[in-house]
Amino acid sequence: MKYYLIAGEASGDLHASNLMVAIKREDPHAEFRFFGGDLMRAVGGTLVKHYREMAYMGVIPVLLHARTILRNMRLCRDDIRAYRPDVVVLVDYPGFNLKIARFVKTTLQIPVYYYISPKIWAWKKYRIRSFRRYVDRMFCILPFEVDFFRSLDYPVDYVGNPSVDAVAAFREAQRERPDTFRRDHGLTDQPVLALLAGSRRHEIRQNLPVMLDVAARFPDFQIVVAGAPGLTADDYRSCLGERATPKIIYGQTYHLLSHAGAALVTSGTATLEAALFRVPQVVCYHVSGGRLVNFVFDHFFHVPYISLVNLIAGREVVSELFGAKFSAERIHAELKRIVEDPPYRKRMLEGYDRVIAALGQPGASQHTARLIVNEQLRT
Repeated sequence: MKYYLIAGEASGDLHASNLMVAIKREDPHAEFRFFGGDLMRAVGGTLVKHYREMAYMGVIPVLLHARTILRNMRLCRDDIRAYRPDVVVLVDYPGFNLKIARFVKTTLQIPVYYYISPKIWAWKKYRIRSFRRYVDRMFCILPFEVDFFRSLDYPVDYVGNPSVDAVAAFREAQRERPDTFRRDHGLTDQPVLALLAGSRRHEIRQNLPVMLDVAARFPDFQIVVAGAPGLTADDYRSCLGERATPKIIYGQTYHLLSHAGAALVTSGTATLEAALFRVPQVVCYHVSGGRLVNFVFDHFFHVPYISLVNLIAGREVVSELFGAKFSAERIHAELKRIVEDPPYRKRMLEGYDRVIAALGQPGASQHTARLIVNEQLRT
């Protein structure tokens, strides 16, 4: 069968590439054409547009690149029409993908599957109307999403979580080789404090200086920054100004977390990855607006937490310091508690264990691939 996939970010490229590998196992004659990235291209098929030419986040960047976005959307529609795939698989990236879903269903009548649900459980619940009309089947990677969508009378499949797969694969690979991470990167035997400050320049600029101020108060730890994909040492230097550039290790976040004794982490998938490695963490994220941000979150968002760890657990496992709560003093106090209060640290790790149990076993990509292929074979 012919598959058309659309991923608009680096994380989507990763998850879509793993899904493509799994589809090939279920359908050895699978052909792929896609909007995506280098990981998808490595699996095989035709890359039509790289996500680097698509990933505009925030109101201002979207407005500034409106022509490019519209041109990409037109290209995507025309390309799908010409290719006539058996199925279209959308991976997150809702602003773009929901418009494509509408076109595919109403104009081409091709089945549309959505892998990795957009986070409408946080806000933009109104998008459920688009899912009902234009998406044949939704595959979710967070267990609480099943109940959320059920409350909106929209059935979905929980297929497992790709981060569970990725961490399991990493651990399996590590079993077969000596651990030389510390030696390779000039690290001592001191405990490691990992700083995961975000993946975009503005996140680094707003979060990392405060994280470094806090980290400096813990001399028993060696500080290591997880380098974001696509950013260089020069990018970090420009974000830090006159500050000394810390040790930055690129492309080895899982190695770093496997050696970390504690971590300061911005929100997102990184909070879940830290939990999967059972690294005690402080979730801290700078957002301009302080008290107003917290007011908006408390009164207009549909969820009580920002971190995936707490959302999956359904309670506060890790502290969330954002908006008016984001400060060096608050972050320092929370990290000090993690380091110096063993019962507190133990409760956090027990919370992680409940999250890990809720996520289930590895196999998200294979489960999703099997559902897609079997669904198509039935039609």
